[in-house]
Amino acid sequence: MKKIIITVLVSAFAFVEKAKADEGMWMLNNIDAKTAQVMKELGLQLTPQELYNPDGVSLKDAVVDFGDFCSGVVVSPNGLVFTNHHCGYSSIQKLSTPGDDILRNGFVARSYKQERPVEGLFVRFLQRTEDCSPRVLAALDSIYLANPDVEKRILRKDHIDSICNAVEKEYEQANPGLDCQLKAFYGGNAFYVSIYKVYRDIRLVFTGTETMGKFGGDTDNWMWPRQTCDFSVFRIYADKNGEPADYSPKNKPLHSKRYAKVSLDGYQPGDYCMTVGYPGSTSRYLSSWGIDERVNARNVSVIQVRGKKQEVWKKFMDADRAVAIKYSSKWAGSSNYWKNSIGMNKAIADLGVIAQKQKLEQQVKDWYSGREDLKERFGEMFEHLEKAYTERRNDVYAQGFFSETFNRGIEMLRVASQLNRMPQDVDSAQVVSTRENLQRFFKDYDAALDEATAAVLLQNYREQVTDKKYWPKFYHDIDSLYNGDCAAYAHDLFSKTICKDISCLDKLLADSTLRETDPALCCAEEVTGFTQFLSGNADVNSLVRYNELLLTQALLEMDQETPHYSDANFTMRLSYGFIQDYTAQGQHFQYYTNAQSLLDKAAKQAEIEDYELEADIVNLMRRGDWGRYADKNTGDMHLCFISNNDITGGNSGSPMFNGKGELIGLAFDGNWEAMSGDISFNSSLQRCIGVDIRFVLFLIDKWGKARRLIKEIDA
Repeated sequence: MKKIIITVLVSAFAFVEKAKADEGMWMLNNIDAKTAQVMKELGLQLTPQELYNPDGVSLKDAVVDFGDFCSGVVVSPNGLVFTNHHCGYSSIQKLSTPGDDILRNGFVARSYKQERPVEGLFVRFLQRTEDCSPRVLAALDSIYLANPDVEKRILRKDHIDSICNAVEKEYEQANPGLDCQLKAFYGGNAFYVSIYKVYRDIRLVFTGTETMGKFGGDTDNWMWPRQTCDFSVFRIYADKNGEPADYSPKNKPLHSKRYAKVSLDGYQPGDYCMTVGYPGSTSRYLSSWGIDERVNARNVSVIQVRGKKQEVWKKFMDADRAVAIKYSSKWAGSSNYWKNSIGMNKAIADLGVIAQKQKLEQQVKDWYSGREDLKERFGEMFEHLEKAYTERRNDVYAQGFFSETFNRGIEMLRVASQLNRMPQDVDSAQVVSTRENLQRFFKDYDAALDEATAAVLLQNYREQVTDKKYWPKFYHDIDSLYNGDCAAYAHDLFSKTICKDISCLDKLLADSTLRETDPALCCAEEVTGFTQFLSGNADVNSLVRYNELLLTQALLEMDQETPHYSDANFTMRLSYGFIQDYTAQGQHFQYYTNAQSLLDKAAKQAEIEDYELEADIVNLMRRGDWGRYADKNTGDMHLCFISNNDITGGNSGSPMFNGKGELIGLAFDGNWEAMSGDISFNSSLQRCIGVDIRFVLFLIDKWGKARRLIKEIDA
């Protein structure tokens, strides 16, 4: 099996000319001559070595993993980094106070000294990626041979993590000071290690107003057309030798190994466009049963519970700006995936994605049915998948609601859970770490909001998960002691607990009996135990994992002459395509938006909070003095544009390059009509939405008057 799969993966790149130019998240270290030829024909003027060169300088050295959740691009010789506003949002929020509300008002550092360090923020530079598949798969084969009477799926489950950890540790020992991450690719059929240099002194340099960085807000999220100036600017600092160092006022701006040249030339339909970044997660090899579970047993909890939670949060945030600042980043994270799940479910239904996958699965059956060797490997695969997914359906449904309610919904339980894991030794390192974590947590916490949220979510859980075997014990207490009143229980819980401010840690250290008497600590302990109960049948879960892996193998082998990119897993990937408009449901969408469309939207929908604009922004856009940032063909200001590049979450902040490898924009979103893209790519509909780099520079220059940054950037 191992040799066949490796052959499939290699052969995939040998037939890349048959690939669709707009689909695929490709590993830069696997681009060969034929792949490069396809990209060249589309308009790329760089060679594969100019894209990825572990022994020299290449374009990949200008792209960063931004904080392990987004992407970014270095744009100057002095470590200046562009990413999205929503990627920098949590950092901007951390630095904001009601008296210095840079989240709302924006921020411009007029000098290096004014650039503000962000605690905990880091960026990673990829040094190289290496194939570890032969080592990992050989180790698995040895275990299979030594245990012929044990099912391979059981052996794999029991040993794969330890094998990967051992290989990863060897790389860490061989690369001191670097971060080595080994990850599975192609559903666990291949393994690569990525080696990074990590910089931890990152400082905020520039952010526009919240109205510009989030223009359209939740209303426009995942929608096109867009007018959002979704960018923020940070700088990487290093020690005197240019090496990573913790924050110090003695650190200097990083002298960049490679930075992206900014292009003011614009784009036309059909022009080459390429993203390089860190897509987070896709599931395009997932079975039809897996897709059905995602839609009907997982996404429903995200949609339903977060909808309830956000209704409560909004009331408190609208009533108090201090609370709004505290919860702004939390809201952005919650609402983003909430709307994503809504759009995904709708698109999967509208586009018939499950039926398409079922048709593909029938092709797989037809493929292996005529060969005994293939039937032996794959013949029971679909039967096992159907049985296992059916058996765990109710468990997964309950897990989703439980996690959204108690792990992501009621915040105080996270405090209690940390305290429960903490030893009573005041001098222990874990106590010190817990104190630091809780200090950060309580900076952005409001107990009254959390109590109101708890009351709603506790009641909601019992209404949505009606089988009482999925109810923690405290629900029986709610019925017997509070006459079923979840709000009364929540009020009692919050009024009697120590877990509402930072003093909780010292109170627990002073009195260990609180572990048995404090209602929140007891509730959190029960939630922890119940989480383990809800983890499901291990045997059923291993059946799902192993047979999904087999399905990926079958798909790769069945169509060996077609390139097969691996699902996204937050490793550096390249997608290539071109600037392109699209038509959906009889409506045609142009490939760019302009300044007038921003003014029109703000004026026509002025009653919607998401479309508010400050007077100085309106005046600036009405003036129409675009200077060198005007589009050379239309003469107006282009704000955002779309391409058919293949992106997903994590790609936010990814540089969008033209054929010369010059920066033309920053990817920040996808479009509503193709929200099923994480499961199935639709080439006619799926689009990458980017903010035009000329709009970014215009705002830095004309609104921020930050000429020092404009001079620093090579444009």
